[in-house]
Amino acid sequence: MTLDDITRRIRAAEAGVGRAPGSVTLIAVSKVQPEDRVRAVLDAGQRVFGENYVQEAQAKWPGWRTAYPGVELHMIGPLQGNKARAATGLFDAIHTLDRASLATRLARLADETGRQPALFVQVNTGSEPQKAGVLPGDADAFIAACRADGLRLDGAMCIPPDGEDPVPHFRLLRSIAQANGLSGLSMGMSADFETAIAEGATHVRVGSAIFGARVPARRA
Repeated sequence: MTLDDITRRIRAAEAGVGRAPGSVTLIAVSKVQPEDRVRAVLDAGQRVFGENYVQEAQAKWPGWRTAYPGVELHMIGPLQGNKARAATGLFDAIHTLDRASLATRLARLADETGRQPALFVQVNTGSEPQKAGVLPGDADAFIAACRADGLRLDGAMCIPPDGEDPVPHFRLLRSIAQANGLSGLSMGMSADFETAIAEGATHVRVGSAIFGARVPARRA
């Protein structure tokens, strides 16, 4: 499937629920993809990309951003506290704000550097013990605490459990976001992004449908 195919499907999904063309941002998930695949998508005009690992992004994106002006980079993987400084300098958005210690660190870095990427609170809508994210019942208090730290929050993010109907999870995330005045909804991946758009997604994260199967990561 090509980038054009995915873009057409996104536009059709927007139109199908009466949303304005371009109201959904496609994040092309380029983590652990080889350079030739990423460059092909850059050459096709895509400018918003998602990465999971700070070190991997540091190794490849500064040069690509020079060669391809206008690139916007989103952190969509778990963010370790000791990588927060590097992440805030590199990424335009962080979709995985999921704990108080990280919020405090990001707030301190924003005060120190004057830079704060767009922030999405990750909600563990399935309450899965192995998965990162704030539990749904704790989301309101966590969002309030982040704001008390001085953080500007832009939205909420979720990854529904594998094998489950994603719709209840998308609706739960939307209800949490609406209750807390968050306009961004980062939800939907290769298998369900059209469903997510119907449920209000503003950002969809699509990797394998654009790039093909991932190449295993090699990192320290």
